[in-house]
Amino acid sequence: MVEPLFRGVFPALVTPFRDGAVDEDAFVALVERQIAGGVHGLVPVGTTGESTTLSHGEHRRVVELCVQTARGRVPVIAGAGSNSTAEAIELVQHAKQVGADAALVVAPYYNRPSQEGIYAHYKAINDAVQLPILLYNVPGRTVVDISNETVARLAKLPNIVGIKDATGDLARASIQRLECGEGWCLLSGNDDTGLGYIAHGGHGCISVTANVAPEACAQMYNDALAGQWKGALYGQDRLIRLHKALFADASPAPTKFALAQLGLCSEELRLPITPASEAARAQVLAAMKEAGVH
Repeated sequence: MVEPLFRGVFPALVTPFRDGAVDEDAFVALVERQIAGGVHGLVPVGTTGESTTLSHGEHRRVVELCVQTARGRVPVIAGAGSNSTAEAIELVQHAKQVGADAALVVAPYYNRPSQEGIYAHYKAINDAVQLPILLYNVPGRTVVDISNETVARLAKLPNIVGIKDATGDLARASIQRLECGEGWCLLSGNDDTGLGYIAHGGHGCISVTANVAPEACAQMYNDALAGQWKGALYGQDRLIRLHKALFADASPAPTKFALAQLGLCSEELRLPITPASEAARAQVLAAMKEAGVH
């Protein structure tokens, strides 16, 4: 049996700022905390990393810094998506050059390509760079959905190795597991349904909550992947309100608020994301207490 390249929980890392610039010291400390907490890999400059408001230079620097800090202890899956195919190829090429283990490439957003256009986008990346690629399907943000049929076509390409599925449709994991064959990597893009995704045959989660509670998230996925469902369900119950609270306002504002409460980085964000509302802050504080995060 061919095992997937990636299993477990992978934090979608925030990008800390201080006085308008990337706070590299805080970022390094966050990465070290994640590794110490037992996560199974790292995902810099995804949506939670505010990739859309980073300059190209900042984007590349954060990926490089993540790889340098990880030092091969856990794999790094670099965010490298764009609604320009040429730009996505450049970002994937850079990820490979600095030593990332894979790239996470979101479906082209805003352009609204056809399924054939989506296939051609990913095939061009597959053909241009010899690096494992994870598709990222998040129709709520991109306004396009990578259909199961298109995923099955893409799975036949040598460098397309799996998917981050943030559709919330758990049945897709079962269907894709059957259609895409052995070795296809299935990662949930939603914390709240991650446990159910594992039950459908998924292999893990690219997680927002792990930013705040790495140990608890790692333990839950270790239990789930080992078939220790009682422990996994305990972990899910402990974390479910935190999963929800971190999206009580525009992400990653609640997550950065939580990390600021832990003294790990500032709350600073880039417009158009604004600081978490008072109502969201109250939810986050209550959820952190319930999850035992302090």
